Amino acid sequence: MKQIWSPWRMKYILSHERSPECIFCHALEDPSNDALNLVVFRGKKAFVILNRYPYTSGHLMVVPNAHEASLTRIDAATSAELMALLQWAEHVLRQVYHPDGLNLGLNLGAAAGAGVVGHIHFHVVPRWEGDTNFMTAVGDARVLPESLEDTYQRLRAAWRSPLEPLPQPPLKAPHDR
Repeated sequence: MKQIWSPWRMKYILSHERSPECIFCHALEDPSNDALNLVVFRGKKAFVILNRYPYTSGHLMVVPNAHEASLTRIDAATSAELMALLQWAEHVLRQVYHPDGLNLGLNLGAAAGAGVVGHIHFHVVPRWEGDTNFMTAVGDARVLPESLEDTYQRLRAAWRSPLEPLPQPPLKAPHDR
C-alpha cells in the first residue's frame, strides 16, 4: 500500500484538542490580526474567513459575529448579511479562481460534521471537474496548488463591499468548456 503523508494535520489535531476557545470569536477579537487570523472581510453582523485547513484553495467560511449554535438563534439582520456575504463569496471566488462549481454547506452539530460545534458557519468551497478532493477520503491528504498566504492575499485583494451591486457571473454551459 502506498502512503501519502499529510503532516499539516498534526498541527490541527494538537491545536484543536488544546484550545477550548472558539476559533471564530478569537479571530474577531483584534482587527489588526486579520491577516494572521485569515479574516478576509468584516461586516457589521458577520465576517468572511479562510479555512486554515482547506479542502481546496479558496475555501472560505462565512460566519455570524454572534456565537450561536443554531440558525434559529440569529436575528433577521444577521441572516440577511450572511446571505449577502455568501453571494459575494460566490462572486469573488468565480472571479479569482474560475471554478466549475461551488459547494456551500452548513453543518449543525458534531453528528452533522461540524468542526466548530458552538458557532455556526457556512463553508464556500470552489470545485473543478476532475479536482482531487477524493484525496481526503482515500489518502487523508489534500492537494492545494497555492499556499494559504497566497490564497489570503488574492481573495483579500478581490474583496469589495457586499453593498455594491453584484454583477452576474458568467455561467458557462458544460459544452462551452
